[in-house]
Amino acid sequence: MTPEKILYETTVVAQGGREGTAESADGSFAVKLSVPKGLGGPGGEGTNPEQLFAAGYAACFLGAVKLVARTSKIALSEDTSISAKVGIGPVPVGYALAVELVATLPGIERSVAEEIVAGAHERCPYSNATRGNVDVKLTVA
Repeated sequence: MTPEKILYETTVVAQGGREGTAESADGSFAVKLSVPKGLGGPGGEGTNPEQLFAAGYAACFLGAVKLVARTSKIALSEDTSISAKVGIGPVPVGYALAVELVATLPGIERSVAEEIVAGAHERCPYSNATRGNVDVKLTVA
């Protein structure tokens, strides 16, 4: 699915692979990368692609949750949050990701929270990008 019109775009350059760096073209974002122990690396102070993906997905999905709630005239608590757990593991050819999104919507009835989360999953760009390619489990805490 390609957007009809690009509203925002950014460029991040990675060097050195999983043991390198990544920096945005405008310089506002720069991280050191390191291979986690679970993937045979030394671990260390750097982040990794899975953490970056989890952060991006959680933030984007929360934005979609807020949009769905706002259009449904439902007020969300300031404590509303999304936790994204991203796993990586082997598949017959290469590796694949698995994602679990846990939505915490304090003060919202469970059935309403589930509707909001389902609506967010239909609208979130990360959900649209992964749909059919990555197993995404949705949970309301």
